[in-house]
Amino acid sequence: MPANDVRSLLPIAVPTVSVGVAAVAVSGVVAGGRGAVGAAVGVLLAVLFMGVGLYVLQWTAKTLPQLFQAMGLMLYVAQLLLLMIFVALFRHTSLFDPKAFAISLVVATVVWMAAQARAHMKAKILYVEPESGKSERPEKTGHSS
Repeated sequence: MPANDVRSLLPIAVPTVSVGVAAVAVSGVVAGGRGAVGAAVGVLLAVLFMGVGLYVLQWTAKTLPQLFQAMGLMLYVAQLLLLMIFVALFRHTSLFDPKAFAISLVVATVVWMAAQARAHMKAKILYVEPESGKSERPEKTGHSS
């Protein structure tokens, strides 16, 4: 992963993982070991889905910039649908506490999206290309008459 991608991922992943650790601790206290496992799976799934989505968006921006906005919208809809399907499939599981799983999944997803919005707002992205020091047109050296 290039260094630029890591720099854009850290301000997003760190708050999400921090909230995830807190969610695992709270779920462990409230719902026991199954709650902690459910919260851990929920946070891990959110970080995995959102991380892959961020990677796909960065790849799209570099290779197919004309499709960036459409890909972003499609990707977020696909992520939310996949998360809803995952929650529906594991609603009645005995492997972990489904409530702790669902709550931590939603909280981690919301924190990821908020951190991504904040990181984008703080990023210094040029939307106008600055002029270079040398002009492409030759300078006039003769009389101006």
